[in-house]
Amino acid sequence: MTTTPKPLVIGNWKMNLDYVEAVHLGQQLGVMLKNKPAEHTDIVVVPPFVDIRSMTSIIESERIAMDVGAQHVSAYDNGAYTGEISTTMLKRLNVQWVLVGHSERRAMYDMTDEVVLSTLQAVVRSGLKVVLCVGEALSVREANEQNDFVTQQLKSALEGLDEKFHELVTVAYEPIWAIGTGLTASSDQVGAMTIHLRSVLAQLSLGAARVLYGGSVNGENAATLLGEGGVDGFLVGGASLKAESFMSIIQTCDDCYDVKR
Repeated sequence: MTTTPKPLVIGNWKMNLDYVEAVHLGQQLGVMLKNKPAEHTDIVVVPPFVDIRSMTSIIESERIAMDVGAQHVSAYDNGAYTGEISTTMLKRLNVQWVLVGHSERRAMYDMTDEVVLSTLQAVVRSGLKVVLCVGEALSVREANEQNDFVTQQLKSALEGLDEKFHELVTVAYEPIWAIGTGLTASSDQVGAMTIHLRSVLAQLSLGAARVLYGGSVNGENAATLLGEGGVDGFLVGGASLKAESFMSIIQTCDDCYDVKR
């Protein structure tokens, strides 16, 4: 029996696609997945908050093999936090995943390591699955300090995490310099970082956690990143906004899993 984990492909729509556009894309993905099921790949779409109910409704009514995630959540359960959303609200909508610590949240909304920690703990306590995002800026990479940088991000968020929550954790490596820039880390760079991440996760007793890569992923480079980079899937940005390009990545993962088995 193989121990190869199933690939996981997550589409982060960021602040794109309104209600009508979200419904259209959800329906397209549903038709494509029915025509050519991704039998060996877990799929998650992470739309803006205003699109979540539309997506969960489509998935439930059409019985599409896909989960819905949220791009952010509050560390608090309720209260006077204008503009925030709680884990309880997400669960009521049948959301099952939450991104935590995405570089854009860290950089634009002052999401410090302390906030990442409290948010991650709120997510797993609620029973939702967390995708912890880590990654370095170009200046850190040029100084050859990327390993130390992501180690700090991992340990500050995961050290001491109760073992009962370990199965809820996935880690996504997104080098900031490759997000939305058209630049993609080489398979050697991704492979070296994946090995390092797995080493640190093993030290934290989280060696079974899946490690994803994100950063200008597309159908053309996905197979190389999976094979030579050694990742367990992808956190996809721009390519997830079009059904054809998102499905291309999903099918690549499905095919690679069949080969690895």
